[in-house]
Amino acid sequence: MQPTKPLLIALMGPTASGKTELAIDIAKKINTSIHNVDSRQIYIDMNIGTAKPTLEQQKEVPHFLIDLCLPSKPINLYEFQLLARNSIEDELKKRKLIIVVGGSGLYLQALIGGLNPPAVPPQNFLRNQLNKIEKKERHNLLKSCDPIAAKKIHPEDSIRTIRALEVFYATGKMFSQQKSLTSLPWRVLELGLNPDNLNTRIQARAEKMYQNGLIEETEDLIIKYGNDLQLLKTIGYGEAQSIINGNTNYEEALAITIKRTCQLAKRQKTWFRNKHNSKWLNNENSLSEALSSIYEVIG
Repeated sequence: MQPTKPLLIALMGPTASGKTELAIDIAKKINTSIHNVDSRQIYIDMNIGTAKPTLEQQKEVPHFLIDLCLPSKPINLYEFQLLARNSIEDELKKRKLIIVVGGSGLYLQALIGGLNPPAVPPQNFLRNQLNKIEKKERHNLLKSCDPIAAKKIHPEDSIRTIRALEVFYATGKMFSQQKSLTSLPWRVLELGLNPDNLNTRIQARAEKMYQNGLIEETEDLIIKYGNDLQLLKTIGYGEAQSIINGNTNYEEALAITIKRTCQLAKRQKTWFRNKHNSKWLNNENSLSEALSSIYEVIG
């Protein structure tokens, strides 16, 4: 008889849905650890604007895949997958089940869907050239060489747009056609959170970020890594940078952050609905429902 594969509990859902808090509650109940699968929480010095688990939360339960690299040295999906799989495999040597949690759909798919992204290293010269092009023109360029990838990548998502172009120019093959699937060394239980009051939660979290020092954190990032840091174009940081540069005021920036976050949440919900088969938890008793599902799988 073959030994039972270890279990990955994948807790997913749109931004601000309460995944971090629920994951910690679950981890405490079943005595396990958490791997954060978030495309921005992997960066050092980006804490408030990414809603990274606080140091207090990280002390409550062991957390992994946080603060992996500097914002000035971004990693691609392939590099993240290597780091994440090694970390997960090491942790599963100690435990029979762990939790992975996040809202970054492609990153989650690389871990729980058997997705194998192309192993193309960063092309720094090409990236520098692409960064000089306007977002719309850059996305149109992607449409011309890889319409499938362009359809899946939002025009405002500069990082993924540049990565897709980078892979195409390095290999001569479309990024969308280079992803393959492999079998996984673990079982996966997918759980999802999508509270009815998500927009209210998004507004409250955005207000809290600004009150807790998002603008000051953005100033520190500019001082350390420069005003042209690509990650400063992402939600929250882009608006805070606009305040710092005198291009907008506090109220306008906050409103834009809320709007952009709601748009992101809508895209995330579409992704999870189309790419995953999660058990969606009732927000009123999400912990008990999650534990029931877990115990049903592990027996």
